[in-house]
Amino acid sequence: MRSWFEYECIDCGKRQPPEKRFYVCPECGGLLEIELDLQYISERLDREALERKPLNVWRYRQFLPIVDESKIVTLQEGGTPLYRCRRLEEKLGIAEFYVKYEGANPTGSFKDRGMTVGVTKALEFGVKTVACASTGNTSASLAAYAAKAGLKCLVILPSGKVALGKLAQAAIHGARIVAVKGNFDRALSLVRQICEKRGDIYLLNSLNPFRPQGQKTIGFEIADQLGWGVPDRLVVPMGNCANIWAIYKGFFELKEVGMIENIPRMVGIQAEGAKPIVDAVRKGIDKFIPVENPETIATAIRIGNPVNGSKAIRAIKRSGGTAESVTDEEIIEAQRELARSEGIGVEPASAAAIAGIKKLIERGEVDRDEKVVCVATGNVLKDPEEAVRVSESPLETEPEEVLKVVG
Repeated sequence: MRSWFEYECIDCGKRQPPEKRFYVCPECGGLLEIELDLQYISERLDREALERKPLNVWRYRQFLPIVDESKIVTLQEGGTPLYRCRRLEEKLGIAEFYVKYEGANPTGSFKDRGMTVGVTKALEFGVKTVACASTGNTSASLAAYAAKAGLKCLVILPSGKVALGKLAQAAIHGARIVAVKGNFDRALSLVRQICEKRGDIYLLNSLNPFRPQGQKTIGFEIADQLGWGVPDRLVVPMGNCANIWAIYKGFFELKEVGMIENIPRMVGIQAEGAKPIVDAVRKGIDKFIPVENPETIATAIRIGNPVNGSKAIRAIKRSGGTAESVTDEEIIEAQRELARSEGIGVEPASAAAIAGIKKLIERGEVDRDEKVVCVATGNVLKDPEEAVRVSESPLETEPEEVLKVVG
């Protein structure tokens, strides 16, 4: 390895120098991954020094492929709570159940972990504008980090299909927002074309191989918070599928440098109306068939042709994991149950992870003595209209009748 990190194509295996900008392999068009020289890192790793740093994404600086530290763009992302959910443990009948609450990040979702690294790379590459297609969370995060970095931000959204809370964030941070007819996959195709034609605009969708490098710190933090142990299973909602691969990669790197002994089984959850990866895993195949018109209440995972789908399948297979789908009704039930049992408010996509592991436990596919961590990817305020819609309406009465109404 010429540098301590390089691009590597997951299909043809060709490597490319990190100084150039690539989104896909220039040789075969395959997905790119950033591969680190883990022996180089291991020889220089100071675990005691690492543990003295604040718990956030940049605690793990030695694993993040940044050259110029002066260009780091941060909003103090990461360091999110790992909640032990004892009431849900009892309801589910499982030994240990945790929720890694990514809704505590600066813009309310896990996307901030990827954007701190992605926007930092944009500054290293010297661009003036960053861009993305989004169902909401990506645009909210990119707009905030672009503002912090002093960069222009272009966002392309599927018209009428973005939750109000997420749209508000992208707008208030000054992004230039363009809504187009069609779904997310159409929006992504358009923004890719723009970035390929315009060399001064840097694409920061999950196709970008640097973004998952920040997202892998979810795995680092979970192991860190468990005293450098790992759960038996790690459950993740899947939309564009970068996150499940990134977290798997984080555990893999920790294992390779000797900080943990095992990698948890990765469990990917999709909505019933958008489940191409679940179908592929069930059939035991490595390629998935896109869903043309994905539909689900969980807008963050309403994606029929996930860019990183093949990476998700690899993470599931290599870890001995599985995939499951859930209905919108099961998502809503899990969202309410998590909020009312544990006080944790999450958007529907996050609740999909809770609904999915519940199904697997009930079917006997998860042992009752296991330790399980679910990643709750976004805050309930990301989609406040949905939360109000699926909850009980306020009681209305005259002031003098309040005591009678409350009982």
